[in-house]
Amino acid sequence: MIRRFASNKGAVIGVLILLIVIGLALSADLLFPRGPWAMVQRPFLVPFTMDGFPLGTDTLGRDVAAGLVHGARVSLLVGLVSTIVALAIGVPLGAVAGFYGGWADEGAMRFTEFFQTIPNFALAIVLVAILEPTLTSITLAIAIVSWPPVARLVRAEVMAVKSREYVDAARLAGLSNIRILTGEVLPNTVSPIIVMASLMVATAILLESSLSFLGLGDPNAMSWGYMIGAARTVIRSAWWLSFFPGVAILVTVLALNLIGEGLNDALNPHLSRKGTA
Repeated sequence: MIRRFASNKGAVIGVLILLIVIGLALSADLLFPRGPWAMVQRPFLVPFTMDGFPLGTDTLGRDVAAGLVHGARVSLLVGLVSTIVALAIGVPLGAVAGFYGGWADEGAMRFTEFFQTIPNFALAIVLVAILEPTLTSITLAIAIVSWPPVARLVRAEVMAVKSREYVDAARLAGLSNIRILTGEVLPNTVSPIIVMASLMVATAILLESSLSFLGLGDPNAMSWGYMIGAARTVIRSAWWLSFFPGVAILVTVLALNLIGEGLNDALNPHLSRKGTA
């Protein structure tokens, strides 16, 4: 599996880019100890015109490079935590629906469809507006709109796996349904869940950026979305304020998508058999 993943050049490039972004996020305090909020120069300093401020300054004279590096930490955190919460909701619900069927399946799927009838972005806006724009509410809102596809994927995978021979053997051995579900069925559905999770992190980063652009970001947390949102009123006169965080989002989301495709190629047994045929 690792060899197949490593043979995918796009996936390797995605991993390298993501490692660089994570490294910058972890070393933000060392690279820019004054933080992203410190006013260090005159406002609207054009990029590459003064030593020490390669990406220029924003409307208040804050270092754009510092904002990018510190913002990486917040954007990645929102993406990761919201994905974990979405998985924590969607995986158990989909597993129960797919394994037990009947009224459990009907109830779980009708509950899932209720959330899917509302567009994700519109629902996220409503939730953040109700809960007030904070990092916690944004993360929770993204998780709430992200879990239905997870539940449907897990349900489909569990329904396919539960009819396998080793599951029947586990039933004949006298194992309880809970032990069969957690020990035999769910471990064999991990591959598509991992692939989906990598793509969900990218989607969460985009959602946070979109919310911040509309003014629904956390004003006390520097993120790439907040930087773009704060610069939307001067986008024509100070292009770099939205350009650099936009490129950071683009590159990170692209890296996560490349990793997701690489994981899909490496973990999908059907693709593996095609490659060896």
